[in-house]
Amino acid sequence: MNLLNIFKTDKSKIKGELTFKVRDKWGRTKQLWQENWLGKLIRKTLGVDLQGISFLGRWTDQLVFNNLVVNAGLAGMASRCNGSGGEAAFTYLAVGIGTTAPAAGNTALETEITDSGLARASATVSRVTTTVSNDTAQLDKTWNVTGTKAVTEAGAFNAASSGTLLGRQTFSAVNVANGDTLQVIYKFQMS
Repeated sequence: MNLLNIFKTDKSKIKGELTFKVRDKWGRTKQLWQENWLGKLIRKTLGVDLQGISFLGRWTDQLVFNNLVVNAGLAGMASRCNGSGGEAAFTYLAVGIGTTAPAAGNTALETEITDSGLARASATVSRVTTTVSNDTAQLDKTWNVTGTKAVTEAGAFNAASSGTLLGRQTFSAVNVANGDTLQVIYKFQMS
């Protein structure tokens, strides 16, 4: 395994971020583990998630990750730009429990969650400004959790089931329990 590939993002000019926020049943923000480069290296190479060790990351109110736009997503965006191919708009978010690192060839989440109130759902979509006016597509979804899960991946799609995957990312476990809310904000910056 080439260790440099662990930290590589997609080669497209499209960039952005994935943000997670969790609140308990009383609306209080839950602390989440934001791993640093060393924590990510250990998790990816050894398959060990070492949360709480200070030199591997920090506790925070929200997690922020770079996204990976996959090949099928790039083709889908090209279709949306000129209407060739009839690709539907990317308006759905999904979360899962897969841990395999994202790759450009991905077409789905590794293990998408379909229960516990965390099934794929339509997001609130908008355009926001990152560098120039309206240069970023944003998908925002808050799920009401009805079970207990350790969420480790997320993705954006263009259909309620199956469909084309636009972007995927994996991360250190985000633990949610019955009564929590999980908010995911997925951004795709075009500039």
